[in-house]
Amino acid sequence: MCQDCGCSIVDDTLQTVHSNPQLNNKKTIEVIGKILDKNNHEAQHNRSHLESVGILGINLMSSPGSGKTALLEKFATLAKFKFCVVEGDLETSRDAERLHSKGISAYQIQTGSACHLDAFMVHKALHHLPLNGLDICFVENVGNLVCPASYDVGTHLNIVLVSVPEGNDKIAKYPVMFRKADLILITKTDLIPYIKYDIEAEKKEARKLKPNVDILEVNINDDNSIQKVIEWIEFKRKMR
Repeated sequence: MCQDCGCSIVDDTLQTVHSNPQLNNKKTIEVIGKILDKNNHEAQHNRSHLESVGILGINLMSSPGSGKTALLEKFATLAKFKFCVVEGDLETSRDAERLHSKGISAYQIQTGSACHLDAFMVHKALHHLPLNGLDICFVENVGNLVCPASYDVGTHLNIVLVSVPEGNDKIAKYPVMFRKADLILITKTDLIPYIKYDIEAEKKEARKLKPNVDILEVNINDDNSIQKVIEWIEFKRKMR
């Protein structure tokens, strides 16, 4: 867990996990509350900044290896909207380099030991990106199904990816993340013939947590499935 992270927070009332005595300490809760308050203020600043230049912000969250970067690479080929990316990883600039090779403007944030991006990190990144003339700014958050859900980074929408190889329990095990989702992408569906995975059961689990959440199935080798994600994004962009 991060030194200053809200990864113990499971809802907006700062309810804590009672198995950890440190997280029941009043001072600890007060500190976390102040951190989140400052973060939320900065997040609103980021949203206003994006809106001032007509950009929709989308936060991509998932566990590592679910296909966030691969999805963005596909957007570069198939989507008509123009976009940039704020990349978050603990170390290396490999994902940003992948996107640069596709002609995508991307700024890499190396968080070190921090298990999520926060609004201050994203604010810094926005000043390193050519925002004028763009339609979308994606924030590819650190691969983690816990902490990113607690931190508003200043985007307008959350897309959460969960891949078939992760198994039939991630949505139930990490409910906070999936309650935050505006769209859930179930990725790597081409592996279903080889992996025991009940996709309809996972959809039901997701809608127990958030009845109105949109869900799409994605196979990165099937352009039609990627096009459906693009159409969802375009619809949301036009609705703003």
